[in-house]
Formats: sequence, structure tokens, C-alpha cells
Amino acid sequence: MKNFTNRFLNKKQSPTVNLDCQYFEVNNWLISEFILEKIVPLVGIHPYPLNELMLMVAAVCRVRPTHIFEWGTHFGKSARIFYETVKFIKIKSEVHSIDLPDSVKHQEHPGSQRGELVKNIKSIKLYRGDGLTMALKLCRQLKPTTSLFFLDGDHQYRSIKRELTGIIQNIPKAHILIHDTFNQSKKSGYNTGPYRAVKTFLTTVPKKRYQIISTMTGLPGMTLLYNK
Repeated sequence: MKNFTNRFLNKKQSPTVNLDCQYFEVNNWLISEFILEKIVPLVGIHPYPLNELMLMVAAVCRVRPTHIFEWGTHFGKSARIFYETVKFIKIKSEVHSIDLPDSVKHQEHPGSQRGELVKNIKSIKLYRGDGLTMALKLCRQLKPTTSLFFLDGDHQYRSIKRELTGIIQNIPKAHILIHDTFNQSKKSGYNTGPYRAVKTFLTTVPKKRYQIISTMTGLPGMTLLYNK
């Protein structure tokens, strides 16, 4: 990792992205090396397999957000991934991580393991509450220049559609990552709520607003709505 970091830092401009490209593009070789040497030893490959780790890291490298808002964090794994990526590419970006309070029952409630992988990192801000409500409140206070949202921790059509609609109504230029978006036939028995919510949501916005990048080879699936 040391040699890799040195090669990265010796570049005048970040080699992970070509900022002159119109469409989404990152350097997959450098990002792959970073994930294998830094991210996987920290968080493993569950619930985010390698292709999803690639998309999460790539989104930060390309978008270069000033603020990241995320919820449903699987013990803080997603927040830790974003934190390490921000540190790696040396940008100023705040990570705000939201989990449900103890009083709310949910199938993916982290319980006592809430924020386990990030609770000792002071620069990551931790909150309890509804993800969308808390994130929008923070946006009004912080007024981010470029924002990246990460939606996770729920598999329901209605809640994902609510969150996507709420984000864009308030932060029209936001970039959004959504987890659990794999689509399969009804016979599979998979919950395709997030996939259907994304498809419905896209019918309500201008067709050319987003470049859509998805990992669709199998479960659990992840989609990036890259605001062009």
C-alpha cells in the first residue's frame, strides 16, 4: 500500500479520474488496487461485493463530493468505505452517517453494533433518526456544493421512492447511490422493490439528467444516478 500511495501522491492531478471527460470515467486499475489493499482488509466483501465496492469508491473519485450523506450503514461499513476513499484521494469531504434510533424496529437495525467501524473516527458525524429527514435537515444547515447520497438498509419500493423523490426535490443536483437494486424474474422470489423504485423515479425526471451505472450481475446490486 505504501508504494501505491506514493505513486498516487506523485501525480500532479489525481490519476483516478480524467476530469476532462464528459461522461463518468475512473481509472479502474488504481481503484482496484486501492480496494484490494485497503478496503477489503477493513470491511470484507459483505454486504458489498467487489463490483459494488468499485462503484462506491468510483463514485467518490468521480463526483468529488463536498458532503456525503448515508444511512442504513451495516455497522458503519459504508461510512468507513467513503471515509477511506476521501482520505485516499485527498479531498475535503464530510461524511454524515445516519442510523435508526433504538426505539424503531427494522429488519436491518444495527442494534448495539451501530457505527461499529466508525465510532472512533471523529471526522465522521453520526446521527440517529430517519435518513431522509435528517439528511435534508443537514443540507439546509451545511449547504453542500456537491453532494453524494447513499441509500441502504431497506428493501421496500415505497421507502426508496420516497427517499429519491425527497432528495431531488430539495437537492436537484445530487448524485445518488442506491443499494439492493438487482432485478430478477418473479420466480426468483427476490425483493425487487429498490429496482422498481429507481425505474419509477426516473420517469419523473428529465431523461438526460442522469448517467445510470449499475452492477447487475447478481445480488445484491447497486445503482449510481450520476447527475450530469
